[in-house]
Amino acid sequence: MAGIVEQWSAAENGNANMTAKGSSRELRHGGRTAHNMSSSSLRKKSDIRVIQKVPYKGLKDFLSNLQEVILGTKLAILFPAIPAAIIGTYCGFSQPWIFGLSMLGLTPLAERVSFLTEQLAFYTGPTLGGLLNATCGNATELIIAILALTNNKVAVVKYSLLGSILSNLLLVLGTSLFCGGIANLRREQRFDRKQADVNFFLLLMGLLCHLLPMLFGYVANGETPAGLIADMSLNLSRASSIVMLIAYIAYLVFQLWTHRQLFDAQDEDDEYDDNVAEEETAVISFWSGFAWLVGMTLVIALLSEYVVATIENASESWGLSVSFISIILLPIVGNAAEHAGAIIFAFKNKLDISLGVALGSATQIGLFVVPLTVIVAWILGINMDLNFNLLETGSLALSIIITAFTLQDGTSHYMKGLVLLLCYIIIAICFFVDKLPQKQPNAIHLGHQLMNNVAAANGEGVFSS
Repeated sequence: MAGIVEQWSAAENGNANMTAKGSSRELRHGGRTAHNMSSSSLRKKSDIRVIQKVPYKGLKDFLSNLQEVILGTKLAILFPAIPAAIIGTYCGFSQPWIFGLSMLGLTPLAERVSFLTEQLAFYTGPTLGGLLNATCGNATELIIAILALTNNKVAVVKYSLLGSILSNLLLVLGTSLFCGGIANLRREQRFDRKQADVNFFLLLMGLLCHLLPMLFGYVANGETPAGLIADMSLNLSRASSIVMLIAYIAYLVFQLWTHRQLFDAQDEDDEYDDNVAEEETAVISFWSGFAWLVGMTLVIALLSEYVVATIENASESWGLSVSFISIILLPIVGNAAEHAGAIIFAFKNKLDISLGVALGSATQIGLFVVPLTVIVAWILGINMDLNFNLLETGSLALSIIITAFTLQDGTSHYMKGLVLLLCYIIIAICFFVDKLPQKQPNAIHLGHQLMNNVAAANGEGVFSS
């Protein structure tokens, strides 16, 4: 252990520090994405005066790392929820308590992963740093989805990923536009539409991939076997997922290489004292950041396992449907740090950053996490398709369309944000009052289910095996 600490210390005080200084300017002006800027708004400057008095250099460097990573965020108050959830699991706490504590523990971890990826970007450069952020930006949702798949909870996977997209498009963006409009009543809020247009093109393509498997249930005639329709939907979903991943790779090339100027967050001087732009160098070494990133990813995986294992019990105990918890509560709590950062920058009249957070995260979920989970399920031998059923897919389609119309003129005011918020509240109420039994993960569409029910009541079947 002492040897590892000494290596970290040498990296921080030697050539690694010079590398960080050499690439920091490039990162600041050419690689700081909206996600980086948003996450930075929740950080606080560490006071290491007490640590500097420690006589042992290795221990001093280790405590300095601990100070920067654990206490360098305004969400550090939520870190005790992590050991509380772990202890509660072994001490027999009720599962709803474990579910709640695990969700609270995931909130600061998601923000710290963003911090660590930005620290690594100081050493790798803006391009690789942006690629790392594009891969780890929604690590929490991806880990929860994969763990839910391993437990064969396909419906939870679909609900949680759908909820992340809806939350970013309506709740985060709506709150940002509303708060920004109220705080800047006497000035016109404008933003660059170019980045938003690219995100909406991709979201609409993803929506098409969700609609077509669902529409198989309508175009088939009454004599088509249900198993055949399910196979067609599954095969189309897997092929569409590969196409979506190709589109996301092209999006990364577009964002990080050919048209990076459209996505870089600009550091502008205004009346607000932003400390974000003042961070010129990394505060921890490359290997320290890498070790912390691996460790926090493992903790996220552990807490995500608790969330997946206890969600049904929490649903029964709280009297809420699994769909409401997965679509509404999970995204709100899991992405609270990122959402708060977007709202803070909207207050400061920096809507380009707020839009970059909301639309970028929605695109990453829709074009990367969703198809990746379908591919992972395929590898695991689990039948997961892109048919999210009529109610869920309809909510997604209308959310994308409403948001696109809201941002079409490149200006904003509080009324636009209010409408998006009200749309999110309506969708939340819809899933709150939805007490129907949980649908099968890859069940044939509701229209055919109703036909079967009617036929069964008359003593005949519609679909043959």
